[in-house]
Amino acid sequence: MQSELKFPANFFWGTATSPTQVEGHVNNEWTDYVASDGGHCRVACDHYHLYEQDVGLMAGLGVNAYRMGVEWSRLQSAPFAPLNQKELDRYLHLLDCLKAANITPMVVLHHFSNPPWVTVNGGWLNRAAIPAFVDYASKIVSALKDRVYLWNTFNEPDTYASLTYLIGGFPPFHKWRFGAYRKVIKNMARAHVLAAAAIRRECRGGQSPEIGIAKNWTYFEAFQSFAFWDHLMAALSHHAFNRFVLEEFAGPARRASSTFLGLNYYGRARLKHFRALVPTNGVPGEKLKALGIICDDMFERHPTGFGKLLRKLHRECGLPIYITEHGSASSDEDFRIQDLTGHLRELQSAMKDGVDVRGFFYWSLLDNFEWQFGYTKKFGLFSVDFGDERLPRKTTRVGQFYRQICQSTR
Repeated sequence: MQSELKFPANFFWGTATSPTQVEGHVNNEWTDYVASDGGHCRVACDHYHLYEQDVGLMAGLGVNAYRMGVEWSRLQSAPFAPLNQKELDRYLHLLDCLKAANITPMVVLHHFSNPPWVTVNGGWLNRAAIPAFVDYASKIVSALKDRVYLWNTFNEPDTYASLTYLIGGFPPFHKWRFGAYRKVIKNMARAHVLAAAAIRRECRGGQSPEIGIAKNWTYFEAFQSFAFWDHLMAALSHHAFNRFVLEEFAGPARRASSTFLGLNYYGRARLKHFRALVPTNGVPGEKLKALGIICDDMFERHPTGFGKLLRKLHRECGLPIYITEHGSASSDEDFRIQDLTGHLRELQSAMKDGVDVRGFFYWSLLDNFEWQFGYTKKFGLFSVDFGDERLPRKTTRVGQFYRQICQSTR
């Protein structure tokens, strides 16, 4: 399969993590949260202490890029406070390790977590979060600009806002607060615009920064062609979670704030009697299989939609695209390899049609804390033995396959 794939010589083959999911030792709204499997993020993969080892794993894979987060709650103890030098030094050393391994970092400023002082003051419903975030962005960019030029301000603002205020899966676990959902999106979009301007100011005179968000995109469709109500629900879901969010962050009035669009793509949700037919919605695997719906442990897989979406975003946004996340969660590694193969073929086809895609970041480097699901969802290129206090990593067959991709397509 590798011989079929041809990508530009400067294409980024990367992987990705987020601080709360891998670092452990955080002090944010997830610290005391207990997931559905009884797990918590207090140690997670202990990437906080084992990052040098993990950079070695990346180097062994042959990746030339890494999408990583910096944890806001580690760096600022109060609004507009100076950055914590000890924690900053750790991130600087991590970046130096990446440079030594010839791995280019993409840094995410917000990935589903906030300092306690943001949370206690109403989180992103409070407009005071906007200038506080911009201050944080300015300071961290000033500190890291000699090592970083790829900046991802917000990861999946749609997922964050919907799970905090519509679905109740993330702290503070509110449900059906549509007004709150819209307000969070609007506040984050405003913060993105202002943070992008701050990033440009801080980088003046150095390497021109690349700036964007990572937008999660889910296809919403009716399972039955005659079910008018499900078609209506799918259209409303598409508007709320895709169209509205993209317009707020990268519509014509704000597109100039970004130099790229990050795309996180996992698949689709087909609706039957208002219910999304996906494992994360509690639909049994046997039922999904009987309906002919192909899923990993979380989402319905839809590789043909990936190519269509890339062409659509290219036409409508006109921004270069990074695939900031794609992966599958399953203990069936043959399934995961087949899924990756199908999506990379769609990616190659879209690029041959002129879509400007500049990199692909596989989610995730490690099996990790998958938010409300704990440690039950296995996305890693490397597995982690969470029953051993040393948290040993082991290459999966998916990791071996991805290594072949990284090493043979450049």
